[in-house]
Amino acid sequence: MDSNPALCAAIANQITTSPQQRITFAQFMDMALYYPEHGYYSSDAVKIGFQGGDFFTSPNLCADFGELLAEQFFQMWEILGKPVPFSLVEMGAGQGLLALHILKYHQQHYPDFFTALEYIIVEKSPTLRQEQQQHLQDLPVLWCNFEDIPPNAIAGCFFSNELVDAFPVYQFILETGELREIYVTTSQNLTPQPPSTSPLIGEGLGERSNFAFVEVTGEPSTPQLAKYLDLVEMDLTESAYPDGYRSEINLAALDWLSIVADRLQRGYVLTIDYGYPASRYYNPRRSQGTLQCYYHHRFHDNPYINIGRQDITAHVDFTALERWGEKCNLKNVGFIQQGLFLMALGLGDRIAALSDQKQPLSQLLQHRDALHQLIDPTGLGGFGVLIQSKGLDNTETSQPLKGLTVPE
Repeated sequence: MDSNPALCAAIANQITTSPQQRITFAQFMDMALYYPEHGYYSSDAVKIGFQGGDFFTSPNLCADFGELLAEQFFQMWEILGKPVPFSLVEMGAGQGLLALHILKYHQQHYPDFFTALEYIIVEKSPTLRQEQQQHLQDLPVLWCNFEDIPPNAIAGCFFSNELVDAFPVYQFILETGELREIYVTTSQNLTPQPPSTSPLIGEGLGERSNFAFVEVTGEPSTPQLAKYLDLVEMDLTESAYPDGYRSEINLAALDWLSIVADRLQRGYVLTIDYGYPASRYYNPRRSQGTLQCYYHHRFHDNPYINIGRQDITAHVDFTALERWGEKCNLKNVGFIQQGLFLMALGLGDRIAALSDQKQPLSQLLQHRDALHQLIDPTGLGGFGVLIQSKGLDNTETSQPLKGLTVPE
């Protein structure tokens, strides 16, 4: 298979030098995705889009997704009293297409807002940051890290599209009714191989490497895992959960939201991603969790192959973001499916107006298909849109956001 040998060696070394010669799955996933120079998002392996990519996102379909989001941001600016600057902080900006569509739309339709706008991108991947800078070289965009943003500095909106699903997650499994954590070791460290070892194993890692990555289970590495389940009020010791039930816990998402809430003085946090409320996420029938890997537009559930060459994701627990947000002084404004959100912002009108546009039939049909994909409830339209706020007064809070206004 197509693993990065240098990355595999680095992960193996991390395992060998760690206590008990194992690492958490979160450590493995973090290295697989973000290890300097060799991780998926830190190298030239990351590919987004239809041609030669591993996956595509809503901005790859058409500009309408960003343009409709731009309408929502403009209304947020109005609700907040048109502050100057109004900071739009996009976290994890992909190729920069969403930023391009948003900024071009504001420049054309809302020049006063465009003048007041401060567009900031927080991007961890050096490869994607370089691609973003190429797409956005003629537009006023600032790149920075969270560390560069002082506390309570932002009046505006932090937003992300398919970011949280790529945060490293912990994995757990139920064994005889108890919560056990899934760790990653190498086959070299298993003598003899314990019966609790998962069947999920990695590939052979080169002619001179006589090992594969293997899962083992043990006591939870941190009490935060149990506290997380308490936060979302899920009791996995109930009889409904079968032995061998496994799933994920995204502690990194809580850390991220804490940072965002700390930097936001007044405004909104808008999170778009695929996921569920906790009651659906940890449904007993979803007994193998939500972890998925994307490689050349194909998905599977084995993270121990194509290491450094494939994306690894897990669905988002929106209940955790809501509950943790409340602890960080973020108020829940609303949660809605992407399809309904975009329809409320005018996507239906755009579909209706297609027949009046003078363009070749093939282009018209392609555009119509793209718009329908954005609202397909079995695909992108089924994504969750969570909006939270901080620092708004009663008058501002009383004004409903257009994207959350579902027609009766």
